[in-house]
Amino acid sequence: MEAKDLELIQQYEANDPELKALWDQHVVYEKMLEKLEGKSYLSPTETQEIKELKKKKLAGKTQLQGLLDKYRTEA
Repeated sequence: MEAKDLELIQQYEANDPELKALWDQHVVYEKMLEKLEGKSYLSPTETQEIKELKKKKLAGKTQLQGLLDKYRTEA
């Protein structure tokens, strides 16, 4: 995420539960991906899990960007 996006998230997350939930979910997915991708060997199940996490993370990020775009136009 860009610094501007992070600033917007910090500014509005206290008043927007959806924004906070999406951001928290994004952070959790990122940590899970880092943990899995840090392994030297991945089982087929773990490889599939990485693909699923990336899809979920991207979908959440798209929603997050939509909310941030709304806040950018309001500012």
